[in-house]
Amino acid sequence: MKIYQINTKQNLPISVKEAWEFLSSPNNLAEITPKYMNFKILSGADKSIFAGQIIQYKVTPVLGITLKWVTEITHVKQNEYFVDEQRFGPYSLWHHKHFIKEIDGGIEMEDIVDYKIPFGFLGQIAHSLFIEKKLRQIFNYREKKLVKLFGKL
Repeated sequence: MKIYQINTKQNLPISVKEAWEFLSSPNNLAEITPKYMNFKILSGADKSIFAGQIIQYKVTPVLGITLKWVTEITHVKQNEYFVDEQRFGPYSLWHHKHFIKEIDGGIEMEDIVDYKIPFGFLGQIAHSLFIEKKLRQIFNYREKKLVKLFGKL
């Protein structure tokens, strides 16, 4: 069983409060997701983030295949971090930690995603051929979009 990890950090010239308000709102996720993914929230984004929140999405990550993705917000510490975990979707495991901390001139935002691909050896091949690359593209897009929205530190 192979568990992969993506870890990204980004500094933004905004306050912790401003970062939290934007990043913890499920409704802002579509804005920082590549358009080709046709990301759409189906339900669960009508309240501010809270532990136990279930959010349902529809997304088209590759080859025009539309998938339903259901996540649960499992942990929340306001202005510091929150964790979302996949309950239903394309991964065998998806555990995404979002951290925000104050630094000189703004905030440091860190994302740590631990994930597992289904289908054993075939999943590992798919990961090395395109899944890891696609995930890194999504996080790179997110980084550029956040700089466009908030500036660069």
